[in-house]
Amino acid sequence: MDKRAFLQVCTATTLAAAVHPFAQAQAQAPAANAAPAASPAAAAPGPRHTLSGTSSEGKPIMLTDFAGKVCLVSFFTAGCALCTNELRLMREFYANNRQRDFVLLGVNMDEKNADFMQYIDLLKVSVPAEQRFPIAWRNAAAHQDSFGAITRRPTHFVLNRQHQQVLRREGNFQPTDWDDLWASLA
Repeated sequence: MDKRAFLQVCTATTLAAAVHPFAQAQAQAPAANAAPAASPAAAAPGPRHTLSGTSSEGKPIMLTDFAGKVCLVSFFTAGCALCTNELRLMREFYANNRQRDFVLLGVNMDEKNADFMQYIDLLKVSVPAEQRFPIAWRNAAAHQDSFGAITRRPTHFVLNRQHQQVLRREGNFQPTDWDDLWASLA
């Protein structure tokens, strides 16, 4: 059992015992409203990822540009309310940790380039410059990445300094994800 699963079981068991002394056995079963699935941070990191494309400023962008840095790669669409909230939190984390060899890289998945560019124009007038991070448009002809099919928005990948996947989160980033991300910067 990995650290995250162990802590979740321990927390669930402790809370259940505090609420009802006979609930400990139920705490071992997964809850119906459990957090969205994440690939657990295994002892051995997952695949090494690649990405190349063009940033919203028209400049080439490659994952290799961020060699030696912990990367959070976030796939989103402009009209996704959950994505908007997640990216607000991630921008704050990025602004506070970019000096610690951390990079936030957005990958927009809107079908139309016009929608992507409208979103970028909105960011330019609504987001402080220190919170802006590189964003690529996944549907651009020259865009290539190794992240595979993304079926849920947002989907986030945490990559270690060698750009190996240590977490894949579909949906909301969970509190333990933030803790693990923070710890990876040490």
